[in-house]
Amino acid sequence: MMGVLVKICGLAETEGLDAAVEAGMDFAGFVFYPGSPRALSPEAAADLADALPDEITKVGLFVDPTDDDLDRVLRQFRLDLIQLHGNESPERVDRIRLEFGLPVMKAIGIAAASDLDRARAYEGHADWLLFDAKPMDDDTRPGGLGRSFPWHLLQDWRGETPWMLAGGLTPENVERAVAESGAGAVDVSSGVESAPGVKDPARIAAFLRAAKNARASW
Repeated sequence: MMGVLVKICGLAETEGLDAAVEAGMDFAGFVFYPGSPRALSPEAAADLADALPDEITKVGLFVDPTDDDLDRVLRQFRLDLIQLHGNESPERVDRIRLEFGLPVMKAIGIAAASDLDRARAYEGHADWLLFDAKPMDDDTRPGGLGRSFPWHLLQDWRGETPWMLAGGLTPENVERAVAESGAGAVDVSSGVESAPGVKDPARIAAFLRAAKNARASW
């Protein structure tokens, strides 16, 4: 299938995973942050992902993890990519890449053009960047909140690091999001759910169809 790459994050049950595989996802995201309704134990994630095709990249989401946190997961479940969704510094990204021998994707919260300055600090450190909506002060977790940001802010981004667009994406808006941002990869979680942590196979299929048809408008 042509079009942008798609990551389905927060996979927590077989029905959603199977639907995402059938629809052609490129990245499968598993959450290891206890504050999320989509959180899994390493054992549950390994069991769930056991039948994943090799070509699908397995991504583990962590928030300010210690080395012990990462080691506990990786002893049970061999990830292809570590996603950091907290306040990890570029130096911390470097240490994790060196210690665990895996590529790292760093999430950056965006609300205004000035927030892109923070992303530049991760050039040459992270293997991927993930541009997500910036959490508000009263949010209880750093992502998966179904909130978007002005996508056009990314039109002027000229970094060398591959990046994904996240935050409030749905089957109904992903084509517009790609057109406005120029994203070559997108990440969805709550936008393809029927309830927090419960993926909707029909919405997953619709999202993949729309994303694979999407094109930047500039």
